[in-house]
Amino acid sequence: MRIPFLFVTRSCKAVHRLQQSSFLSPVSALSSHQRIAVLRNTSTHFCKEDRSYYITTPIFYVNASPHLGHLYSAVIADCLHRYKLLHGFNSKFATGTDEHGLKIQQAAEAAGKDTLTFCTDVSERFRHLFNSCNISYTDYIRTTEHSHCQAVKHFWAVLCNKGLIYKGSYEGWYSTQDESFLTPSQVGDAWDSSGKEIKVSLESGHKVEWMKEENYMFRLSAFRFQLLDWLRGNPGAIKPVRFYQAVLQWLQEDLPDLSVSRQRSRLQWGIPVPGDAEQTIYVWLDALVNYLTVAGYPDKHSQWWNVAHHIVGKDILKFHAIYWPAFLLGAGLPLPQTIYVHSHWTVGGKKMSKSLGNVVDPLERSQMFTTDGMRYFLLRQGVPDSDCDYTDNKVMKLLNAELADSLGGLLNRCTAPALNPAQVYPSFCRQCLPSQHGGRAVVEDYQMLDAVKNLPAVVEQHYESMHVYKALEAISACVRQTNGFVQRHAPWKLDRMDSKDQHWLDTIIHVSLECLRIYGTLLQPIVPEISNKLLCRLGVQPDERSWADVNFLPRYQGMDCPFEGRALGSDSGLLFSRLESQNIDKQKPKKTKKAEHLK
Repeated sequence: MRIPFLFVTRSCKAVHRLQQSSFLSPVSALSSHQRIAVLRNTSTHFCKEDRSYYITTPIFYVNASPHLGHLYSAVIADCLHRYKLLHGFNSKFATGTDEHGLKIQQAAEAAGKDTLTFCTDVSERFRHLFNSCNISYTDYIRTTEHSHCQAVKHFWAVLCNKGLIYKGSYEGWYSTQDESFLTPSQVGDAWDSSGKEIKVSLESGHKVEWMKEENYMFRLSAFRFQLLDWLRGNPGAIKPVRFYQAVLQWLQEDLPDLSVSRQRSRLQWGIPVPGDAEQTIYVWLDALVNYLTVAGYPDKHSQWWNVAHHIVGKDILKFHAIYWPAFLLGAGLPLPQTIYVHSHWTVGGKKMSKSLGNVVDPLERSQMFTTDGMRYFLLRQGVPDSDCDYTDNKVMKLLNAELADSLGGLLNRCTAPALNPAQVYPSFCRQCLPSQHGGRAVVEDYQMLDAVKNLPAVVEQHYESMHVYKALEAISACVRQTNGFVQRHAPWKLDRMDSKDQHWLDTIIHVSLECLRIYGTLLQPIVPEISNKLLCRLGVQPDERSWADVNFLPRYQGMDCPFEGRALGSDSGLLFSRLESQNIDKQKPKKTKKAEHLK
């Protein structure tokens, strides 16, 4: 989704076709206490027994091919979707493309293509990337679809009928490339290539021009206190807390009304305003309604819309945390359960830019480092609160250390015929590892058992808060502890002819395989292919891989273990092959004199 910013400043002259006094906010007549109760209900209203879950990515603007940030958004959403499925939820996961707007109209003209054909070509690149990277979306929406256009028109009509949209005139600085109006404070002086002084957006650097036009406005100014009530009553509505605080800060100032249409003479490629052939619904209002379209709006949307969660980049936070909730309040619809916000990726410490030639192609890198490898890196290194830096070397070092050496090495050791000639899940001996410290076990072994026992709860907490990197830190730490356990007791040195040694060897392997089973189960939302390979090797069946199956080491607790004595699955090779720098360099595409542009 683009980052337009279109609004009415205090200095703008608005010609109201509807009387301001005729408008009454749907919640304004309530007391402050009542408003908080109502808004809390709109955000959290769903039955505890309702096991539905709805997660969305932003829809991505088709002005350029996918980049690393697009894949990052999709992988986060996919992780949460898979995690909820493991918990037994009926989960819907939506992504797609945002295809209306002036930039699309101009790009298609420049390419000499029919606009819809142009949109389809780029949309298919996103779909191909997501399919290649194991993004298990249930719905892929395009804003050019008929069902979406109908949903947008209905949504517009609802707002109009409630007196929330009026016609006025607007004038101000406008950036065609950003498709947004800017305040004077967002504009600065610059010089073009010929040395002529121009005005530019301070954020994007794109040229702006003074523009005046008549269009439709949304009464955003009426919703400031309702938005504050919603957020104060739902401190978990925006995560991480840094972004929640940012939105509260924005709401300390008055909200100007928003322009929600453009003159048809300027913008033809969009949805016409119902009843006014001279106006086009502005692209970001059109785009935001996609979340409702997928939910089944306007007819049958309550099942999904009551449990909606959004993944967004920090650059579009204001749209999702202020404008979108205001639209929904105006339309009398529940607000999203949670808006998860993530930061951006830089490359070598610099912002990705075509002019710098440092834009990372996510499809190319997923082929280079494997699909699961890229998923793991993005979620292990991606910190939602702050920008993250990408280099190929970082990817290689992380994947070699944690997937190939640590996790893969542990699996290889414990399933190797030299240590496990029978190729079974061996028996556990309680005398070798009693619940009270004793036997051959040492303090570090019991610390490891406690850590792995508590790991599912730790991982669940971090998945729920979208701090996936913390979940992976916890899993990685436990994998290191398990490797330490095996290394410490060196089962390869034990005498198989000695029954006590054989029992202790079997116990070491049993405990290690149990640890691996837990890691494989918890990692399914992150690296589905690697997890499947690991669990298949352990002989864990598909119906034994849910979150309810993470009961760790039941024999240690005096219960039966369904895997004890079971044959291991077939050996399908290394869990994750080490990456070599020379091989990575060979796979990198050769630089050309001129970067390939979107056509």
